[in-house]
Amino acid sequence: MGPGKGKRSQGDITVISTGCGHDCGGRCVLKAYIKDGVVVRVETDDGEEPQLRACLRGRAMRQELYSPDRLKFPMKRVGERGEGKFERISWGEALDTVATRLQQVKKTYGPSAIFYIGYTGTIGYLHNPSTVQRLLNMLGGCTTAWGDSSAGGARSASMATYGTVTTANSRDDLLNSRMIIMWGWNPTTTIHVTTTTYYLRKAKEAGIRIICVDPVFSNSVATFADQWIPVRPGTDTAMLIAMAYVIIKENLQDQGFIDAYTVGFDKYKDYLLGLEDGVPKTPAWAEKITGVPAATIQKLAREYATAKPAALLPGWGPGRTAYGEQYHRAAMTLATMTGNVGVHGGNAAGYDNGYMGITLGSGIPAGSNPAEEGILPPPNGALETRSHAGLHRCRMWDAILGEESGGYHRDIKMLYVVASNPLNQAPNLNKGVRALKKLDFIVVHEQFMTATARFADILLPINTNWERNDITRPWVHGTYFIHVSKLVDSLGESKSDFEICVELARRLGIENYSDKTEGEWLREICKSLYGQPDYDTLKKNGVYRVKSLETYISFEKQVNDPKHYPFPTPSGKIEIYSQLYEGLNNPELPSVPKYIESWEGHSDPLTQNYPLQLITARSKRRAHSCYETIPWLQELERQAIWINPRDASSRGVAEGDEIKVFNERGQMILPVRVTERIMPGVVLINEGAWYLPDEEGIDRGGCPNTLTKDTYSPGGAFPYNTCLVQVERAGGFGIGPK
Repeated sequence: MGPGKGKRSQGDITVISTGCGHDCGGRCVLKAYIKDGVVVRVETDDGEEPQLRACLRGRAMRQELYSPDRLKFPMKRVGERGEGKFERISWGEALDTVATRLQQVKKTYGPSAIFYIGYTGTIGYLHNPSTVQRLLNMLGGCTTAWGDSSAGGARSASMATYGTVTTANSRDDLLNSRMIIMWGWNPTTTIHVTTTTYYLRKAKEAGIRIICVDPVFSNSVATFADQWIPVRPGTDTAMLIAMAYVIIKENLQDQGFIDAYTVGFDKYKDYLLGLEDGVPKTPAWAEKITGVPAATIQKLAREYATAKPAALLPGWGPGRTAYGEQYHRAAMTLATMTGNVGVHGGNAAGYDNGYMGITLGSGIPAGSNPAEEGILPPPNGALETRSHAGLHRCRMWDAILGEESGGYHRDIKMLYVVASNPLNQAPNLNKGVRALKKLDFIVVHEQFMTATARFADILLPINTNWERNDITRPWVHGTYFIHVSKLVDSLGESKSDFEICVELARRLGIENYSDKTEGEWLREICKSLYGQPDYDTLKKNGVYRVKSLETYISFEKQVNDPKHYPFPTPSGKIEIYSQLYEGLNNPELPSVPKYIESWEGHSDPLTQNYPLQLITARSKRRAHSCYETIPWLQELERQAIWINPRDASSRGVAEGDEIKVFNERGQMILPVRVTERIMPGVVLINEGAWYLPDEEGIDRGGCPNTLTKDTYSPGGAFPYNTCLVQVERAGGFGIGPK
């Protein structure tokens, strides 16, 4: 169904173009077949190439819409908090209760006692967490938190190196590369831009060499790679640095590019050669750290430096580590050294977001937060974002428990959660349970009875993407916009976050919360989108493609005309030596990229008790914790822990066994998958599975954040992939917390 066919009839069936709105890495076109007011079938894009084709998650949205587990009515807690016992109440009682508690907490303790947690459970221009943020800001403000759980390290490093997070080439430019390095990147599962796998397939068909560096033989490795190089988690930076050493020692760097467009190369060179600390960063040095043979590192460095143009695509997973920003800075510097920035077929190896100079538009404005006015941003992770005060999402449990320091006093009494499932997606969930039990009041907007929802005092049912109208766009590349069309009326008494906030605003005496209907807001939003598409045309066609952006090269203007288009850094050049990092005066954020040995890494003394490195990855059956209960998707793969046969054999573990995984923070029981697809010493659990602790506090749902640590990297990265654990057959409960 191509452009101009957004809605049509086939006998007694109406076909409507719509899309997905969850936090998947793509945004895809879907066609819904509706008969007698019911969605009976779902297909995907069959229009012009490259088609915006949905993955299995999008095609299963019909089961999400009609799931028997949907929350359809407002409820209040009647059991112990976290017990999950509720009774149905009216919308009037629910909204009156929430409004009253908001006013009471504000009057008694001040607005900062209200802690707002909104995130990416729904991605639309209108229907998103900003609806609640706007309400709370207009009420007087609230406590918020900062931190990008997916790519905090990439954001910080991109700002330090390039002065911006908009560093992406369009995916079709991969066909101009002579070599592609996919580093810790699994786009066949993550769908990092809808058309990514389409262009990777075309690149493979064209004979472009593709190399994957990853501890796991992922689906992307199996599908696209000519070579797989497994590397120990948390050591990617050392390998990138050793590659830079080889390039310098063999004089393979693009010195002309370095001289013209960068600052600080000599300082980095001193570090690489060991002039700074007496340790040359040779491949042999890196082999001891990474487990990658020195000859492999040397060969890859030579290939990348000489196969110009070459695209280094650093995934965000290796950046979700204790010093994740150093990995991203080392990757950007390697791309810079080889002259692969600002050219066709290259890649800046940055955050991989959007296009410079392109306005992707804005939704309902949240406005300023009076409760945080005058509060300075965090001094260490400030480059990740400047928009929030000093509370990082990794420290939210400490903040609620009264253990967070930093000069920003919080006496948090109330939690307001929207489009988020923190007691699943935040680290250290057992501490999270203690924190949530301490609060006076919790309100949660939800569609399903998640772990967080079980702790609500008032639980408000939210409708799905297909029960309202909205506009969305791809994760990081703004080359098209999709109209997510309302297909059916809201099930039960569910409402949108926007509708709830309009009702709460009336009860709170906020007169100017919204002067527009849903449709009027969407028409206004269309005026802010790139190309300013007409809303009626967008709704009719289902998708608006930005034709002028079919091929885009990030920093092309800066490279072709540096006099008129400097890089947006303090120096106007690519900063191998970062003035921003230097100004922070933090030894854990050095001014040039460096390898810093990680806590809970492979050489930590803690390995004597917990010898395996746990990493977490996206699942093809979930978008974070969304879709978990969908039967079609559950059939795709069982939630399990991956372990190498060598590690399984030494523990007497066999395929399919129920095993215990534990460390000092928690323990869980789940099935094991014994496979050569993961390197020895490393185990993998896909993120997003629902946290389901039993009476002893042992998680039976397979949520890896039962085990992860709730601290953060100096640049703001979440350390989901910095975690040591032990594994043993279930029943042998020896070590680990009670």
